Amino acid sequence: MADLCPTYCELTSLDEENLWEIMENHRFKIVRNVCPSRLTPYLRQAKVLDQLDEEEVLHSPKFTNNAMRVGYLLDVLKTRGKAGAIAFLESLKFHNPDIYTLITGQEPSVDSGSFHGLIDTSKLTECLAGAINSLQQELSQEKLRSRALQLHCHKLKEQLHKLGAQNKSLRDMEAEHNRMKREVSTQFHQVLKLKDEMYNLSMRYTSALQDKGLAITRCQSLQEELYLMKQELQRVQMTSSCERESRERFLKTSNNLELQEGEVNRLKEENEKLRSLTFSQAEKDILEQNLDEALDSKQELVDRIHSLRERAVTAEKQRKQYLEEKEQTLFQFQKIKVDFELYKEKMNALQSQVVELQKERDQAYSARDLAQTDISHSLTEKDSLRRKVFELTDEVCELRKQLQKVQAEPISETKENAGEPSKWGKQRLIRMHAINPQEDSDFSFVSSTEHWPDLRTASNQGLMGSFCSSSPVPPCKQSLYKRVTEDFQEDPISLSSSQEFLDKDFVISSGEKIDDIELDYEVVDMGVGLPGMESVPKVFPPSLCPPESVLVRRRPARRILSQVTTLAFQGDSLLDQISIIGGNHTGIFIHRVTTGSTADEMVLRSGTQIMMVDYDSKEITFKVILEDTTLEQAIGLLKRVDGFCCLSVKVNMEGYKKLVQDIENKVTTSGDSFYIRVNLAMEGKAGGELQVQCNDILHVTDTMYQGQSCWHAHRVNLYSMKDTDHGTIPNYSQAQQQLITLIQDMTQQSTVTRKSSGGQQKLVRIVSMDKTKANPLCSSFDGSQAEPSKLEDSPMVCFWAESCFTLVPYTLVKPYKPIKPRPVLFVPMVVGRILSEKLSLLKDFEKCPIEYLSQEEYEARRQRGDIIHEEEPSHHNYITYQAVESLMQKNIHCLLDIRLNCVQALHRTEIFPIIVHIPVTEKNAKKLKKALQRLGTTEEQILETVKCEEADLEKVPCLYTSLAPDCWSDVDSLGNCARLAITDEQKKFVWIEQSPR
Repeated sequence: MADLCPTYCELTSLDEENLWEIMENHRFKIVRNVCPSRLTPYLRQAKVLDQLDEEEVLHSPKFTNNAMRVGYLLDVLKTRGKAGAIAFLESLKFHNPDIYTLITGQEPSVDSGSFHGLIDTSKLTECLAGAINSLQQELSQEKLRSRALQLHCHKLKEQLHKLGAQNKSLRDMEAEHNRMKREVSTQFHQVLKLKDEMYNLSMRYTSALQDKGLAITRCQSLQEELYLMKQELQRVQMTSSCERESRERFLKTSNNLELQEGEVNRLKEENEKLRSLTFSQAEKDILEQNLDEALDSKQELVDRIHSLRERAVTAEKQRKQYLEEKEQTLFQFQKIKVDFELYKEKMNALQSQVVELQKERDQAYSARDLAQTDISHSLTEKDSLRRKVFELTDEVCELRKQLQKVQAEPISETKENAGEPSKWGKQRLIRMHAINPQEDSDFSFVSSTEHWPDLRTASNQGLMGSFCSSSPVPPCKQSLYKRVTEDFQEDPISLSSSQEFLDKDFVISSGEKIDDIELDYEVVDMGVGLPGMESVPKVFPPSLCPPESVLVRRRPARRILSQVTTLAFQGDSLLDQISIIGGNHTGIFIHRVTTGSTADEMVLRSGTQIMMVDYDSKEITFKVILEDTTLEQAIGLLKRVDGFCCLSVKVNMEGYKKLVQDIENKVTTSGDSFYIRVNLAMEGKAGGELQVQCNDILHVTDTMYQGQSCWHAHRVNLYSMKDTDHGTIPNYSQAQQQLITLIQDMTQQSTVTRKSSGGQQKLVRIVSMDKTKANPLCSSFDGSQAEPSKLEDSPMVCFWAESCFTLVPYTLVKPYKPIKPRPVLFVPMVVGRILSEKLSLLKDFEKCPIEYLSQEEYEARRQRGDIIHEEEPSHHNYITYQAVESLMQKNIHCLLDIRLNCVQALHRTEIFPIIVHIPVTEKNAKKLKKALQRLGTTEEQILETVKCEEADLEKVPCLYTSLAPDCWSDVDSLGNCARLAITDEQKKFVWIEQSPR
């Protein structure tokens, strides 16, 4: 302690380094309690400080508080050496004796002989006289201000009476407003009752219509049956009439035949009489001649009779045919006549029903018009009431604004001197910065010693990039009023809370120059309050606090970060108004806002996180959540916004600051972070490109690297999941084009060159994608290929996937660290059976047991998803989830004899098997000849099986390991290689395909 409290002689005898060491030990107290403006005149007289130094210490804009000014003053004096330290201690004797005592341990004594070498006595006297004059001037000014305040206090008391009357009118208006709210509520409930009654009537009317419809349907069915009976009766009548006519025709033909037989008999008798007569020779000649003529004429008549008979037969046939046709025509006529009558009656019934439906429709239209008229009338009344509410609210806010201006007038005169100590020795109440509770104790002393103008400057700077702690700043006063009245209608609240809300938001929207819009304090009048307003706390900015009030904390000084707000505005060329940063890991944040733009007018600021964008236009329409989208997706999406849009945003300054800090510290370049499996081999041709192989796992950290359409990725260590070498890779659309080109090149090769040996490096992995379940990575953006017209038909996540190809160059994956031994699956299955017999002899491997299940047990297990593989369905033998899990619990690798299509069923139960692929060619198939013969399989059969199962490997949703064909020579060496591969795979992370979000 002797060193820390030396005498004055010892101080002058100390060297420069020890003297400044003593000063530095008390630097904390010095910078907190010393006022530099009081020390600089003495230091100038002591010639350790010139005028430029004094100006820089007292008036430099980079020093915003006393602590910084005193610290800079000490640094300047330190450059002056020992003389600067001694002069500073001498100045403390006059202006800060307690600090001088703290440093030296002595009471200050003013001895002109002890510092006459540094300053002349006349100059010292002049300095002291100047200091006294300045103090006297300050005292006179303080007295003048006190008198002015007293006069102004009398004026305020006179105005209090006027404000009391205004307050009474305000309360009357509020009572009227509440009454109107109650009337609106009752009318609204009456409207609801009327709606319920109308609904009941409509339900009853609908049920009556249904009953009527059923009756009409029954009547129609009975009418159809009646029509069918009538038609059948007419058909029977027509058949009987036809039979009667045919009977009459038969009787007529029989009578005609009897008449013809009588005529023939008469002719025969005449012939006999003629033969019995005798004639002379001349008569005989004449008779013979007549006979010959008669014979000739008879022959002619016979011929004519034959021809007539033929004609008669033909006519009879035609007559019969015509009769048949006539009967058919008559039958059809009767049938058509019956159908006509039937259809005529049906049309009459339908017309009657149409008439009834038209009447019912007219009644429904009239009822609808009546209901619409009632509704429009109620809406008109509601609008008029709402308009009155708006007008009254506007009047209330105007009156409160006048009240606040009146109360703010005396305080504004004393605002410029708020940082100086008052005459009662207490520090004035000032606005404190919103800091974390854990930082409150560490930095409270700095805030308490800062001057008020400096605090106001810092507060105004912070205000430009922030939101109101309770809600975003409204775009206009009408919007604020509408929001308040809607809250009143939806959830009536107490008078005090509604007034507090109006006070706070009105001060924000009225455009007054206040120092902070967050209003984290309430000012409660503890003196003579306004009548009837004792229960209503009045909200003021801290700079407008009345002297008779007490400042209390209304709520913790923290912004509400979880509140999501939807802003609708004209977003023409939205990315020209704002710039964004972030990604799928951190979210999308607004980084910069163009001054004077629509986004700036909507109070969008840096640190605002965009949660959702809703855009609707003639060309494109979408509504997308941006919380998990990549930066590339978000930029491509917001580029398409060119018109009226809705943005859902929230303030997330903590996440934004952390992201900006990480970018500035080069920890990362964006907010993207996801893992992919590469399905093709790519050579890094250009500088900075990453060379990758098929099935490599990459960690993508930036989807818009350096503003280009490429991704920045790191190769992942499969054992530790750490990022290793890094570089750029093509984005999704570019990689898809490379994959298509690579496949085309492979197909153009000859069959000989296309045959790949087992040890050849795999170039591609063919993975197709269902467009209805598009992968999120497919939304890579390429501005040259964009077709906005296709946005509306695309899947929700793949906004700009223009390509019709379903080939997937990158597959989204997620890591999983296995804890228990993983099951093992060999490909092909035939070789797997051989290896299972070998490995099951070891203690760490065991074949999966097969369970026998009845039909009922099988159905129950299948519904729960416990059935993994059906070994022999006809014998009810199955491999279940419980069997595999039991072996894993014993820390044993389960050897599975299942097909590759069962892997997805295992993944659904969170069991991820090790897939070991053993390439089988014609050469090494001979090495397994004896083992294959024991299984009853030939070399040709196993080669065909290998082709089918290797094709299924492309569809497996995870990585697999392959054994080199030349690393084994027989079954034993193959078993050793497989065991080593299984041990190695157990150490790795499992990379599972991630389902699209």
